[in-house]
Amino acid sequence: MAEQQRSDVLTFYVNGKKVTVSDADPETTLLGFLRQSLRLTGSKYGCGGGGCGACTVMLSRYDPQTKHVHHFSVNACLMPVCQLHGAAVTTVEGIGSTKTRLHPVQERIAKAYGSQCGFCTPGMVMSMYTLLRNKPQPTMEEIRETLGGNLCRCTGYRPIIDGYRTFCESENCCQVIGSAGCTANGNGPLEPAENGQMEPSGKEEFLPLDPTQELIFPPELMRLAESEERTTQTFRGERMTWISPVSLDELLRLKSQHPQAPIVMGNTNLGLDIKFKGVVHPIIISAFRVRELFEVTEKPEGVCVGAGSSLSAVRSVLEKCVCSLPAEHTQTLAALLEQLSRVAGEQIRNVATLGGNIASAYPNSDLNPVLAAGRCSVVLLSREGKREVPLNKDFFVGFGKTILKPDEIVLSVFIPVSRKGEVVRAFRHAPRKENALATVNAGLRVWFEEGSDVVKEMSVYYGGVGPCTVSAERTVQQVVGRPWNEATLSDAYGALVDEVTLGASAPGGKAMFRRSLTLSLLFRFYLHVLQHLKDTNVSEGEIPSEQLSAVEHLPDIIQPSYREFQDVLGGQSEQDPVGRAVPHQSALSHATGEAVYCDDFPRTQGELFLSVVTSSRAHAKITHIDVSRALSMPGVVDVFTAEDIPGKKFRCFTGIGEEILALGEVTCVGQMVCAVVADTKPHAKLASAAVKIHYEDLPDRIFTVEEAVEKRSFFLPQREIQRGDVTEAFQEADHVYEGEIRLEGQEHFYMETQSMLVIPLGEEKEMKVYVSTQHPTMVQEAVAETLGIPSNRVSCHVKRIGGAFGGKVTKTSILASITALAAWRTERPVRCVLERGEDMLITGARHPVLGKYKVGFTNDGRITAADVRYYANAGNTPDESVLVIEKILLHMDNTYNIPNLRGQSAACKTNLPSNTAFRGFGVPQSLMVIENMINDVAVLLGRPAEEIREKNMYKEASLTHYKMEFDPENLLRCWEECKERSELDRRRLDVARFNQQSRWKKRGIALIPIKYGIGFAEGFLNQAAALVHIYKDGTVLVSHGGTEMGQGIHTKVQQVASRELDVPLSMIHISETSTSSVPNTCPSAASFGTDANGMAVKDACQTLYKRLEPIRKQDPNGTWQSWVAKAFLERISLSATGFYRGHDLYMDWEKQEGRPYAYFTYAACCSEVELDCLTGEYRTVRTDLVADIGRSINPSIDIGQIEGAFMQGLGLFTMEELKFSPSGVLYTRGPGQYKIPAVCDVPLQFNVYLLSGSHNPHAIYSSKGIGEPTLFLGSSVFFALKEAVAAARSDAGLGGPFALHSPATPERACIACSTRFTQMIPQAETETAQPWALELP
Repeated sequence: MAEQQRSDVLTFYVNGKKVTVSDADPETTLLGFLRQSLRLTGSKYGCGGGGCGACTVMLSRYDPQTKHVHHFSVNACLMPVCQLHGAAVTTVEGIGSTKTRLHPVQERIAKAYGSQCGFCTPGMVMSMYTLLRNKPQPTMEEIRETLGGNLCRCTGYRPIIDGYRTFCESENCCQVIGSAGCTANGNGPLEPAENGQMEPSGKEEFLPLDPTQELIFPPELMRLAESEERTTQTFRGERMTWISPVSLDELLRLKSQHPQAPIVMGNTNLGLDIKFKGVVHPIIISAFRVRELFEVTEKPEGVCVGAGSSLSAVRSVLEKCVCSLPAEHTQTLAALLEQLSRVAGEQIRNVATLGGNIASAYPNSDLNPVLAAGRCSVVLLSREGKREVPLNKDFFVGFGKTILKPDEIVLSVFIPVSRKGEVVRAFRHAPRKENALATVNAGLRVWFEEGSDVVKEMSVYYGGVGPCTVSAERTVQQVVGRPWNEATLSDAYGALVDEVTLGASAPGGKAMFRRSLTLSLLFRFYLHVLQHLKDTNVSEGEIPSEQLSAVEHLPDIIQPSYREFQDVLGGQSEQDPVGRAVPHQSALSHATGEAVYCDDFPRTQGELFLSVVTSSRAHAKITHIDVSRALSMPGVVDVFTAEDIPGKKFRCFTGIGEEILALGEVTCVGQMVCAVVADTKPHAKLASAAVKIHYEDLPDRIFTVEEAVEKRSFFLPQREIQRGDVTEAFQEADHVYEGEIRLEGQEHFYMETQSMLVIPLGEEKEMKVYVSTQHPTMVQEAVAETLGIPSNRVSCHVKRIGGAFGGKVTKTSILASITALAAWRTERPVRCVLERGEDMLITGARHPVLGKYKVGFTNDGRITAADVRYYANAGNTPDESVLVIEKILLHMDNTYNIPNLRGQSAACKTNLPSNTAFRGFGVPQSLMVIENMINDVAVLLGRPAEEIREKNMYKEASLTHYKMEFDPENLLRCWEECKERSELDRRRLDVARFNQQSRWKKRGIALIPIKYGIGFAEGFLNQAAALVHIYKDGTVLVSHGGTEMGQGIHTKVQQVASRELDVPLSMIHISETSTSSVPNTCPSAASFGTDANGMAVKDACQTLYKRLEPIRKQDPNGTWQSWVAKAFLERISLSATGFYRGHDLYMDWEKQEGRPYAYFTYAACCSEVELDCLTGEYRTVRTDLVADIGRSINPSIDIGQIEGAFMQGLGLFTMEELKFSPSGVLYTRGPGQYKIPAVCDVPLQFNVYLLSGSHNPHAIYSSKGIGEPTLFLGSSVFFALKEAVAAARSDAGLGGPFALHSPATPERACIACSTRFTQMIPQAETETAQPWALELP
């Protein structure tokens, strides 16, 4: 077999077309094959590890035994192409397009405003499509579960859910889920909504779902499955050979011959090892064609499940068993079902197998603790024979290790029925409610003497607290033979504390939290069992009412939500789209996969791929770079270092140079040192790993802001601002309090990683740069300076960006310079697309900040003085950090008129990757410190926090602390309307009542305001230009300097052009942003893109309209087309540039005064949460948000921005953690370790209102910028959580202000609650071992 030198032929179908592959490489994934070989680029690369769902496709297989076709969603990035023999693949291109017909699943997400950047949309579409193929009328719960494996960073998910709830089977589904939130109201896919407010929609407004019109499963594949002589298949690649046997005997023979060869089924473990850890297996055995591994046998004593069964298939088997068996026999089955519903996302569950889960023996496996506790066993098979072994503590022998012999396989798993008097439960806690590996999980079983509450037998297994699944035997010994009561369990808790120990350096960290979870979960089990004993009439006792909340689930049913638009102006023309809800101009292209992103451009002849080599040391001298091995590898063309740069070797962002490639010294892990170019991406990646850099470590590494302050390591200048006499005010204050809050950073996690393609044109030193950037001109200048050529030889083109959030400005220009260098040197096109892990390592994040404050206030809550110091962890280069710390100080007053206010800020220079711009640009960190200070004042005075906020607000036309005048009228209106809409006063009483009655669940509610300055304080950045062409057929082409990254700037600009030229939207097109069309552009940032570029387009359109005026007067009854044709004949120019000078904004830091902003955007947000004090898990029960955005140009886009920013803020303040090792290495390099909000994190009720009757004379059509401001309002969830924690602390006898740092993760919230279980864990003794991760900032 393996000795033969040929590869077998692979046959499968894609979108109804036959595909045969004679040279399949085992390392080729379905995603790579679709994108490179078939040019089907609708499926996107988002993470490469099955964690984001952007690559979701539908796989269909025919089972000749049942004569049934199975459809299931998979992550194409993990699915090996060699696994596809006999399968039919359906991609987003295969279900519909704008050129042929749309599929309803595509149409509804587009009509519901469910796409912004659009990069995740094809994956969402295919997840939903697969569900509909299996169940044309799904329930809302099935829809939510289906979308659980798909991430979106733009929309906040609400419009996606709204679009797809229209498929629900229930006629009154919308009454259950939220009628006012149903979005699409029957207007054509790209036509504006006619009214000012979202209306419920009827399903008749959409294309009907007709299952008879779907692609059929190819009959040829059915015949192949029925008649094909089943033989072993072998596929050979460059480094690995893939063998796929069809019989159990052949599988065992292969395993005997190649005992070290792994068996692959779903590729969810092995694929990650090969891709991310560089593991190479010369031979891989694929067992997915061995039928015996999929057999399911039901017996009276239990069910035997084939080890090859997918987790989804196991779930179906268990559901059937639970329905058919008596309740007392289903304890283990039900517990397993509970875990299975929360393991990973649907795409992973569809391919990951039961046997793989057991054999991989991960320490936090969700299934192994339950299988072990539930007395399950496995059948192991080799050529030597068969053995059945129990899944118990002896089965798992270490990290990733079991008692399996090298030549053994797991054949099946036996799950016994539970016995009378037996109770089995499973629990898990994870960093995110769904689609996240568990922090700690547990499988617990107790068996009672018949008719008694005396324990006969017990099993307690935990995952996540050791190198493998842990059995708490000493704890069990404390319970067996004793009655099930509090005294027994008290002894068990003591034993458990001693038995399960974790040191500070334990992998994964969170030692105290994980240990406390073992106790909390045991307590929860104790209560469940009490209830079971009562229900089965064994015991009179029941769960004490005050403890009942421990076993109740957090709320999870989505309630009716509401979004209120503004009415369009009276008398406005029907054709005028301004102020109407126009869907995103690319929404349909997003949904069909036709939208082209940078890496979707076809490969050109001779194209090379670039891979960067990064530093592995935080602070070291480079002594030698050895590229010899890399250069000798297949496909490698060259390796480039800083020495090869012909022009400038530095880039300047704020006056201080940043090296393009490291010169002699590295100052962080992840700094780019050199770059490898090769003929393919895999070759480039392998070669870059082969480059050996020799270092000499340098002393004085600095990682935290405290270390930087101690060593005076700053990027200058530091900034300070003051009004009033702070020192004197402190002396006169009734109270003075000092506090601090630490805010961690945040990864941008744009769905499209950094991507660029540079093409040398071969003459006159010209270079074309196709790049995903917010600042095309910066890229143009960077490339020109790096190559030492004039800017007019470099043209930069941006079609669209798959999300950016500030992260595609500075580092993008450096990456583009390196890519251009390679193209320049090789004289060939070069493409660079970062892997997700590389992107997270290299590009930096939001600045972590330490905020320290001293506040003076009166007895009635009036703040008279505040002194605040901000220390931002800037990383190893200045980037834009000085600008960030300036904006931090400019916003430190938020909405509060504090008469004596002093702020100081410093950008700390450390040996971490350089942090950069991120949506909000320092403002969320600035306001978080101030709001935490206000919160502390409220706690000290025993008053509701909103009362203190309101008392200190600006009340009339005022001056900010930098002497800029403004009128807070609309701020106060937002605040009052939010209080009213959220029914705050009533709900605050409800929250107090709830907390009084509930011991283990607590609620909190918080109302937060914001005043956000719009525009660039550097006046020259507020300018914009545009170019508008009218063609002879009357169609209009608009070019402007803004880049489309999901914020809808192109759509709004089209609306502007439509109004000014008085032509329909359908006649206006925007192709791309290009420095050839519009030069000297400013970045699309600071929520100012539409303000500036809209005005420039307006200027150009008005020029053209004026030129056509004589023609219109001559022929007042003519059409637009006739006027344009006449103008051409009369030699009137039909092309015009437009320009907008922008506001004269400035800030004089010497005088501490200025006008750095054009105007302010105001908003207020009220959120209520429910917190599980035992685990720190929470749900946002309701959010009400009122925003003053002037007169919205496009309310659907603006509300999308509001919701998306809010969810990003919710992630920042409650979920997202960047973790670095003590040596400065980033641990969290993908969605597996770094958790952004998912569908399960959306507030159960999310109401958004646009303030009516607002005007803004400082921006186009009286609108306001909205992209950034509402991100900070995600902190309303943080402060609601803090209030819930305070209620729990009150029960524990604790009062007064307390530290809760950001993000308020379940770990922090749980420990802050200070329950009896966290108090049982001894405070970590002073350990010599280093902590697992750095404590930032």
